[in-house]
Amino acid sequence: MLKKERLVRITQMVNQKGIISINEIMEQLEISDMTARRDLDELEKSGKLLRVHGGAQSLSFSMDHERSHLEKSSVQIKEKTRIAHKAASLIQEGETIFLGPGTTIQLLAEQLCGRNIRVVTNSLAVFNILSGHTPTDVMLTGGEYRSNTNTFVGPITNMVLSKLRYTKAFIGCNGIFNSGITTYSLEEGESQGIPLDNAKNRYLLVDSTKFNRSDFYIFYDLFNFDAVITDNEIDPDVLKHYKEYTTIVTV
Repeated sequence: MLKKERLVRITQMVNQKGIISINEIMEQLEISDMTARRDLDELEKSGKLLRVHGGAQSLSFSMDHERSHLEKSSVQIKEKTRIAHKAASLIQEGETIFLGPGTTIQLLAEQLCGRNIRVVTNSLAVFNILSGHTPTDVMLTGGEYRSNTNTFVGPITNMVLSKLRYTKAFIGCNGIFNSGITTYSLEEGESQGIPLDNAKNRYLLVDSTKFNRSDFYIFYDLFNFDAVITDNEIDPDVLKHYKEYTTIVTV
């Protein structure tokens, strides 16, 4: 394949997917790692794309549209289930934990039904999963309801969360870019930051598509997490980069 044709194909790939990895380029174009990296560097210099760790991002890539709870619940299900299973294994009987919003966190909640723990959450979906499964003790914060994510936010939510202490906190996010943990809603981000500050241990549960992505509001720093639990589909270069910030557990 001629170089010009390769550059056109790579540009088309990144514009279609938003973000592509070097491994994807190597496999689809049947080229070496070095050639793929040189092509990406050249395309970035010519203003065709943005280089990110382990791949490239489209210049038009945007997270301005917040995906609904229903949209999120239909993607990466196998990966999210493995992540949730690993997170559940970290929780001991008698602990008080915080569970934030998100589909991966809901899968975690499903694995905690009937365990002797106390759960605090601002997610209506998580509350509905756990309520009625004794001896699990579950507390829903209340507050201003965001229907797009089935989550309570705002001053009432934050007041309740700030008064409580947790042995462990488990949250998700919309994107991780370097050390920044991001989400679409400022209010939702604030409501996750408070229990993280009040927890002894902090865990971020994200599938591998969330790395090298950025959304509107940076609400926490990757350095402050005990571990990120993600799936084993993560690009090796991306994994190496993010291990500089915290422990990454792949499942």
